Amino acid sequence: MNSLRLRLILLLAIGLGAAWGVAAWFSHSEARREVDKLFDAQLAQSAQVLLGTTRHELHEHSEHGDDETSPSHEYEQKLAFQIWDQNHLLMRSAAAPAEALGGTAPGYGETVVNGEPWRVFTRWDARHEFMIQVAEPLAGRENLARRIAFRMLLPSLLALPALALAIWFAVGAGLRPLQRLKREVKQRTAERLEPIGTAGVPIEVAPLAQALNDLFTRLQQAFESERRFTADAAHELRTPLAALKVQAQVALRASDTAERRAALDNVLRGVDRATHLVEQLLTLARVDPEAVAAGHEPVELRSLAAGVLAELASPAHAAQVELALEEGPACTVAGNAAQLAVLLRNLLDNAVRYTPAGGSVTVAVKPENGTVLEIRDTGPGIPPAERGRVLQRFYRLPGSGAEGSGLGLSIAQRIAELHDARLEFADGPDGKGLAVRVRFR
Repeated sequence: MNSLRLRLILLLAIGLGAAWGVAAWFSHSEARREVDKLFDAQLAQSAQVLLGTTRHELHEHSEHGDDETSPSHEYEQKLAFQIWDQNHLLMRSAAAPAEALGGTAPGYGETVVNGEPWRVFTRWDARHEFMIQVAEPLAGRENLARRIAFRMLLPSLLALPALALAIWFAVGAGLRPLQRLKREVKQRTAERLEPIGTAGVPIEVAPLAQALNDLFTRLQQAFESERRFTADAAHELRTPLAALKVQAQVALRASDTAERRAALDNVLRGVDRATHLVEQLLTLARVDPEAVAAGHEPVELRSLAAGVLAELASPAHAAQVELALEEGPACTVAGNAAQLAVLLRNLLDNAVRYTPAGGSVTVAVKPENGTVLEIRDTGPGIPPAERGRVLQRFYRLPGSGAEGSGLGLSIAQRIAELHDARLEFADGPDGKGLAVRVRFR
């Protein structure tokens, strides 16, 4: 049942079968109705004819006028009959029983004769002297109705296989645009992601083609972003590795112990910088794919901030920077706790790195048109003209003097986007330093 063609054919076959069944029932009902009308008319005509042909023998005063009435139905014929006066059976056919076939009320009725249902028509003459009852078995009517219905439906029944074959080819022709779409998609590669042509595409398939084109566009952008990221990462890694090699060579050639020690210290610092860069690159690679909103859960930001501040307490103390968390109400947002911790850690790490000794970094969580996570520092800040560029990967503020990879704010920006949040920059307290706000909706 994974085949769309088989599914369509099965549904059409079920629908046609149901329609054929309804048509068969309707045809049988109509045939039975017409047969009943025909045979009822025959009974009426038989009664009329019998009254006309036997009245002279049954009553000598027939010369007193013609009491024939007009036919009561448009079809006519006859079968078994009985003729009665008020209480006595005067005449009957061989097929008729000796007892009355029905009541004395004129009109149609049904009775049982020898265990079989019969249709009876009762009629009186104009003077209400003689009663005639004409009857016939109902089995013949049912058999005739079935034969008529079967003969009416037989051509369509014989045509069903041909119709099924026609449906098979028609469904195949109808699904041909999907086959063309499949070939178009199959031709696409990572290097060839141009949109699929939508000219001549049926309106039912057009949304699928448009969705595929949107997907190809996103994939192309993702591949281009990945290529740029790889090129930038290779460039950024080349510099610290080259510096490490130079310092190692200096240490090998140094004849003085102090010179050798200084070179080795530079090697250690270079390793630390390279390690930090690799960690940032790995973090960026992990958060770069689109997040799944269904994986989000309630995260209490104040508790999360307290945990991250505890982690960074040691490096902040070494840099002689004071960390603080402002008091306030609990604020919960929907998100991924691990990614939000990475966001806060990167923002705090940047703040500690760029804040001079004796400065402070403060974290605030407050409800303000949603929820706002704010990190304020007493560092040099970022000029308004540069605040858009610092979000670019590997971009570092000229003349900042602090060591870094230029990825911290890019990572924070990406995680904020994944949580439908916005990253904002403003001046710090009293116009000094920097305030970074993550505004959640």
